[in-house]
Amino acid sequence: MLYLEYIFFAAIIAQLIYFTLFVIAFSRKTKAVSALSLPSATPLSVVVCAHDELENLQVLIPSLLQQQHPNFEVIVVDDRSNDATRDWLLEETKLYPSLRMVHVDHTPDHINGKKYALTLGIRAAKHDWIVLTDADCLPESTNWLSGLSESISESTQIILGYSPYQKKTGWLNLFIRFESIITALQYMGFALLKRPYMGVGRNMAYRKSLFMDNKGFTNMLSSTGGDDDLFVNKHAKGSNTAVAIGAHTLVSSVPKTTVAEFFQQKIRHMAAGKRYKFIDRLLLAPFLLSWLLSLILGITLLFLSTNPIFIAAALLLRLLVMTTTLYIATKRLGDSFELWALLVLDIIYGIYYLTTAPTALLTKKIQWKN
Repeated sequence: MLYLEYIFFAAIIAQLIYFTLFVIAFSRKTKAVSALSLPSATPLSVVVCAHDELENLQVLIPSLLQQQHPNFEVIVVDDRSNDATRDWLLEETKLYPSLRMVHVDHTPDHINGKKYALTLGIRAAKHDWIVLTDADCLPESTNWLSGLSESISESTQIILGYSPYQKKTGWLNLFIRFESIITALQYMGFALLKRPYMGVGRNMAYRKSLFMDNKGFTNMLSSTGGDDDLFVNKHAKGSNTAVAIGAHTLVSSVPKTTVAEFFQQKIRHMAAGKRYKFIDRLLLAPFLLSWLLSLILGITLLFLSTNPIFIAAALLLRLLVMTTTLYIATKRLGDSFELWALLVLDIIYGIYYLTTAPTALLTKKIQWKN
C-alpha cells in the first residue's frame, strides 16, 4: 500500500509540474511582430478540402470571402463529391474572382484521399502562405486571416491556431469541448514554450515552399490523418513556428453529435500520435500517464489508505490547479468553458483515454471519407 501511495503522490507532483508549465506558457506575452519584417498584408491562400460538404460550404465560403485581409484567395478542393458541391462552386467562382476550385475525379490507390486533395490544392495556390481549415469550420471573426498574418516574420514557416468546438447542449458536447481544450493546452502550450509538436488542420498555416521543398506528405501518403499534426511534428521547430492566439484568431468547428462518431474521430486523431518523434512522445506520455495514475490510484486509495485525508487533499489540490490552468488558458485563447463541470469531466477523461488509446494504437487502417 505504501508503494501505491508513493506512486500516487509522484503522479500528483507530475501533474502539478505540467499544469504549472502550461500556466507559464499561457501567461507569457507574445512578442509583437515588427511591421518592418513582413506586413499584415502578406498574401494568403486559404485551402479547404471538401467531400459532400455542400451545406457546410454554403456557410463557410461567404464567411471566408468576407475576411478583411487585403490580399487572399480561397481554393476549395472538391474531392470526389457526390452531391451538388461542384455545380455550386462553379457558379460561385464566376461571381467571386478570389474563389477558385480544384476538382478531384480519382485518387491514386497508394495515396490517402485527403492528402492527395490537399496536395493538389496547395500546388494550385498562387501565394507562399497556405492557410488551412475544414469545410465544417467557421472563422469567429472577419479578422481571422489578418490575425494569422500578424504572426508572420521572415523566420516563420508554420503558424498554429486554436479551433474550439461549437457550444451545444448536453454532456457529450461539454466533454468534446473539454477534450479539445486539453489537447490545445498541450500543443499550444508547448509551442508557446518553443517546443511545438503538432497542429490542428482546422486552423493553421505554413509556407508552400516548406511543403514543396520537403516533398509534401512524403512518407505519410498512405496513412489516414496526419496531414496536420504529423506534418507539423516533422517540420516544426521553436525557431520557425509561431502561435496565433486570441479571440480574433479562432475558427470554430461543428462537434460530433453521437458518442460513436466522436470516438471514431478521436481514434483517427490518436492513431497519428504513435508516429510522432520519440522525444515528443516522451514529452507527452508522463502528462497522460500521471493523469490516469492520479485518478485510478487516488480513487482506490481513498478507500484503502490509512490516510485518506492526505489523498483527498492531493486530489483537491490537483483539481484546483487544473481549474486555474484552464481558466488562464481559455481566457488567453479567447475561449470560455464551464469550469464547474471539471470534477466530472476529469474522471470521464480518464475513462475515455483508457478506452480510446489502446484502440488507436492497435488500429492499422482508418478512412477519412469514402
